[in-house]
Amino acid sequence: MQKFPDGAHVRLRSRVHGGYLHADEDGAGISLRWLRRRSANAAWRVQRILHDGTNCVLLHSAAYGRYLAASPDPAPPGHRGHRVVQGDYGEEEGVDPVLWKPVGSGHAGYVLLRHVSYRLLRANGRYRRWHAGVSVDDFDNQSTMMHWKVEVIPPRPGPPVLVPPPRINREGFRGLFLLREPAMLQRTIRYVEADNQGNFNLNPNGWATFQFHGRSMFNLRWEVATHLGLALFFFRVIVCVRAGQYGQPTPLVIDLPRNEETLDVVAVIADTPAAQALRYPDVDAH
Repeated sequence: MQKFPDGAHVRLRSRVHGGYLHADEDGAGISLRWLRRRSANAAWRVQRILHDGTNCVLLHSAAYGRYLAASPDPAPPGHRGHRVVQGDYGEEEGVDPVLWKPVGSGHAGYVLLRHVSYRLLRANGRYRRWHAGVSVDDFDNQSTMMHWKVEVIPPRPGPPVLVPPPRINREGFRGLFLLREPAMLQRTIRYVEADNQGNFNLNPNGWATFQFHGRSMFNLRWEVATHLGLALFFFRVIVCVRAGQYGQPTPLVIDLPRNEETLDVVAVIADTPAAQALRYPDVDAH
């Protein structure tokens, strides 16, 4: 467990492939990526919890805030075991899909990540590297494909700068900030504002909603600020995503996933204790 400090961000690197556990841009899949080490998609925040008297970890993506979760669905062809996905931390009885126990691998420096179902997180594609999906397989099928190197990512002193969209719609003041895309995704944004201490209504059924077009994180911040009456101070609004009723708010620092699923976001105001408590991985650090 010492390799997974509570609240820290980590990367998981496959012993066999050298690829990193990666939250895919569709907001659902998990894969191995070799050239995406310095990406928020390869960073996972550790949340340690006590479950049935045992210390366990939850890993939620620094990219989209969703949790590493085991699925009951079979893995795709060419992969072993069952799927691993980006999941929500929902109702209390739904903790099991996102609950993991790090155990020793018997090889110095590597760990096994055992799901509470006693299946182990594994890489795929030992001989066919295009099978880059990640799955969980039975405990009895142990191999070096289940060995992971944990790399702790140091924190940044503050949030990264959000880059404005490259193309501008100049139709009025609002158009100074919004990107017009030729074929945009559309999704419902459910939002709530946190107070200075980070407290907010935990029931998203009581949150307000609006329709959002495209994937731009910069534009989303503007839209959320506008709906909160803070358009002139939109740069002080930090947009966090919450994946499930018990999910921890995760600050969004990259564009939204390529899907049209409803997104739950919590608005935190800069320079408040709530904002100062947020953590950002320094993915560029060696």
